[in-house]
Amino acid sequence: MSTINGLPAHVLLVHVIVVFVPLTAALLILSAVWPAARRRLIWLVTALAAITVALTPVTTEAGEWFQHKLGGSPAIDKHANLGDTMIYFVLPLLLVTALLIIIHLRDERGRPVGRVITIFVAIVAIAAGAAATTQVYRVGDSGSHAVWGAQAP
Repeated sequence: MSTINGLPAHVLLVHVIVVFVPLTAALLILSAVWPAARRRLIWLVTALAAITVALTPVTTEAGEWFQHKLGGSPAIDKHANLGDTMIYFVLPLLLVTALLIIIHLRDERGRPVGRVITIFVAIVAIAAGAAATTQVYRVGDSGSHAVWGAQAP
C-alpha cells in the first residue's frame, strides 16, 4: 500500500501506531497490575495489541515506499532504521497479553497461577510497555526531525 486517497499511506498509518502503542502499553500494564481491570480489559488489550502488531510492518513498508519516493537523507535513513526496529517492541506487547490471557482464564476457572508468576508477568508488562512507548517516541521524533529539521517550532 503506497497511498490512501492520494496521500502517502505512511503519513496516515503512523498516526495509528503513535496512538495504539502507548494506549496498548498503558492498558496492558493496568491489566497486569490490577486484576479487576484485567477482567474488564483483557480482550480489548488483546485486540489493540494484535492490530498494532499487524499494522507495524504495514506502516514500515509504506514508509520504505515513501522513503524511496522522497529520496534518501541521513535523517530519513535514521528514521527508517529506527522504524524497522518497532516490530521488536510491539511483539512483546502481544506476547505479554497472551500471558495475561492465561492468567485471566485460570482465574476465571478458579485455578489461579501463583502470585510470583503474576508479579513476574506484571514486571515484564511494565518493561515491555515502557520500552514500546519509548521506542515509538524515538521513531516519531526522528521522523519529525527528518520532515521538519531545523524548521521545527
